[in-house]
Amino acid sequence: MSYFPDIPTIAYEGPKTKNRLAFRHYNADELVGGRPMKDHLRFSMAYWHAMKNTSGDPFGGGTRQRPWDDGSDSVDNAKRVADAGFEFMQKLGLGFYCFHDRDVAPELGDLRASNAALDAVADHLGDLQKATGIQLLWGTACLFSHPRYMQGAATSPDAGVYAIAAAQVKKAMDVTHRLGGLGYTFWGGREGYATLLNTDMKRELANLAHFLHMAVDYKKKIGFTGQFYIEPKPREPSTHQYDSDAAACLNFLREYDLLDHFKLNIETNHATLALHRVEHELNVAANANALGSIDANTGDELIGWDTDQFPTNVYMTTQMMLQLLRMGGFTTGGLNFDAKVRRESHEPVDLFHAHIGGMDAFARGLKIAHRILEDGELDRFVQARYASYESGIGSTITKGEATFESLESHAFAHGDVIPGSGRQEMLENLINDYLE
Repeated sequence: MSYFPDIPTIAYEGPKTKNRLAFRHYNADELVGGRPMKDHLRFSMAYWHAMKNTSGDPFGGGTRQRPWDDGSDSVDNAKRVADAGFEFMQKLGLGFYCFHDRDVAPELGDLRASNAALDAVADHLGDLQKATGIQLLWGTACLFSHPRYMQGAATSPDAGVYAIAAAQVKKAMDVTHRLGGLGYTFWGGREGYATLLNTDMKRELANLAHFLHMAVDYKKKIGFTGQFYIEPKPREPSTHQYDSDAAACLNFLREYDLLDHFKLNIETNHATLALHRVEHELNVAANANALGSIDANTGDELIGWDTDQFPTNVYMTTQMMLQLLRMGGFTTGGLNFDAKVRRESHEPVDLFHAHIGGMDAFARGLKIAHRILEDGELDRFVQARYASYESGIGSTITKGEATFESLESHAFAHGDVIPGSGRQEMLENLINDYLE
């Protein structure tokens, strides 16, 4: 059975096409810097938004048409959703997908029943992967939707909740491993607090660290070689979440001796909520050799919550790809479309329009960023700006050999200094020159 019978396989037709169900810029096998575009970008479908999200919001119920989902908690329904998802990915040419355990299989009356349902659906997912060649980019556990997690999971004040969360992660890791997942993500959807009046932060952070160390131990025990990720988010639903941004996550991982085991999964919309640009978060992670994967979306800066819109801003995707290419590209993760169509875009075809736009935006960003780096003018300017650190007194700073006394002597001998212009406007013009 086809769930998208009127929609063809999406092909690359070039920038001049008038076909709205075609790629204008994403040409999967086109070489950029000697590497196919599909290998640079590693696009992934987010199961929760593409297949399960109903487009409900705080003011009204869902609007989206989902002929593949009857809304029941049956395994048969879950398998139908999986069939639709893999048809969708094949027609778009997506090579990867990501899921929460409760996206792909229902949460039933008790943990054993939920585990049995997850196993049954995982068998079906495994068959679909073999038939299509599509891979699981990463799996994760939904530790935020059920009422038991209202006050956190690995940071819950209740040890019984903590135990259930650990059991749920154990099972999700088992299934991810079984499906050949390339990674596993920890997103602390409610790992934070609403007020410090009732919170023992030191205990909660220590409990979270122990939880992650147990996951590392279990990963070794089952022979799972995929990459672990932490996904930063500053707030919403919690007033403050412990994984608030890239720097906070890295500090936590260093403090609790976990940095060797984790990289970061950076999301654009979460960066916005943290009052950062996404390129800032990517740069912070990459500088620590901890940029692993990216949730590709964007947010509305006029709305103070996580809108998870599809990325269409080529200036933004260019900035993102500059960071990624400078890092050398993905070694573990990919670009996962953690994005949902708008509430008004309720027909199944809108899913295709949304993903086509996001894939084209990143393809353009990739090609533009590659040209910028190949031409080298931007990097030459930055190198020249810091040239004083390459010789003389500056080189002693770079090498860690300077002292307050040596720097004082230099300042006395050379007097005041006016640094060169940062040329921000010129550099913004430079980037605009590459936008087509």
